[in-house]
Amino acid sequence: MVRLGHLLLLCAVLLFCAVARAGDWTIVNYGGRDHVTMRNVADFYGLEDYRRTSNVLTLGSPGRSLRGTVGSNELYINGLKFILSYPISEVDGEPIVSRMDLTKVIEPVLRPSRIRNAAMIDSVVLDPGHGGYDNGATSLWGYEKTYTLDVAWRAKALLEAQGLKVYMTRTTDEFIPLEERVQFANMHPTALFIAIHFNSGGDASGIETYTLAPRGVPSMAADGPMLSDLRANPGNVCDAENMALACATHASLVSHSRLYDRGIKRARFVVIRDITIPGVLIEGGFLSNPEDGRLIATEQYRQEEAQCIAIAVRNYRNAVNAVAPMPAIDKPTVAMRENADVRNPPPIPDAPSPIAQAPPPIAPPAPAIPGAPFSRMASSPAPPPAINAPPPVTRPLDPIAEAPPLVTPAPSAAPPDVTVTGSSLAAAATPPRVQLQPATAAAPTPAPKAAPAPPQAPAANQAQNERLSSSFVTPIVD
Repeated sequence: MVRLGHLLLLCAVLLFCAVARAGDWTIVNYGGRDHVTMRNVADFYGLEDYRRTSNVLTLGSPGRSLRGTVGSNELYINGLKFILSYPISEVDGEPIVSRMDLTKVIEPVLRPSRIRNAAMIDSVVLDPGHGGYDNGATSLWGYEKTYTLDVAWRAKALLEAQGLKVYMTRTTDEFIPLEERVQFANMHPTALFIAIHFNSGGDASGIETYTLAPRGVPSMAADGPMLSDLRANPGNVCDAENMALACATHASLVSHSRLYDRGIKRARFVVIRDITIPGVLIEGGFLSNPEDGRLIATEQYRQEEAQCIAIAVRNYRNAVNAVAPMPAIDKPTVAMRENADVRNPPPIPDAPSPIAQAPPPIAPPAPAIPGAPFSRMASSPAPPPAINAPPPVTRPLDPIAEAPPLVTPAPSAAPPDVTVTGSSLAAAATPPRVQLQPATAAAPTPAPKAAPAPPQAPAANQAQNERLSSSFVTPIVD
């Protein structure tokens, strides 16, 4: 009996040691927030190639890479830019990252199939921004409200070709209050929500994607921290899914565009704050920038953006839901192979922390009453009338001839657990064209005797995107 007791005690000690090693995270309190060391991150996710050159950190393994700079809140995961909630810091010579960014950015991007209680997605709610008297941003060739509706119609056709149900918050040029858009989205609990917008702001250029800021994190669209940042919002119940969808969407947009990657950012816009399903808001370029504006005015660019949305939805489903590849045109598929790694997600200390604690669940709004104002948002309304084509753009764009994974795999470093097959999404029926209206009666128009000069991306941006298109590997892997 004594020997048996000793054996049981030895087994208990060994088991305790094994658990301690699995959960051996170094928690550093810095600036009033919990952080973990970047070496912990590298060890946990198997990023064996850990290097530091001056203040630049690189963590890598076949198919995965992280790159950041001490003092900066920009983190590149497989070449895709993420704007962290807090900068990478340094304590006693050891780089650290906030536990908020570890659990809300790095974990759902690198291991999306481990997101708990993610709904099985069978539909998409498309939200074309603005409408009616709300024109949105303006370019020489038209209004934001017109372009967003056109992209939504095109994406609808492509998504329906994949077998998904698609709903649109507006189908004509009408104004829909933000609260009604939220109510409509929440009527579809197994849907993804994608708000389509175009940007404005001087000569700025590029693509950016917004997802809801987690509880306790300042909005990047606000002037500094606010007391309301500490309040849980309905959309926070989907923090992990929101980030996975933002990653899938932004990677698809950036890898098929010559525009600058402005990153995945956090905000509390009403339509992503108050929905209870995974959602993102995309800004597909700056109408205030002459080069961006000329591209957005072309049907080819808007068709490509619609294709990127369809690709992103497919990749999200295949990564997060881990289901059999969803049907698409010519049946392109992305198959996830089961991961042999059974380690648990990063452990959370017992001490209460707004970072560690998930916000309390918030009950979804009551079902809509038939005949309510937003019931006019039908899934299959009559298409808008066809009209004049936008001004020509001479710069050729690379067509999306293949339905790729989340991003284009590197030829020599494809992730071992992702297999891509299939062909074109571009064969879908062409969606209806939408009226492109002049911005104002007095707005200047392009010179009638010659087509606008081919918009050329700045040399640095073009070089960056060419590098990305050749080196991207799928950020959503498991």
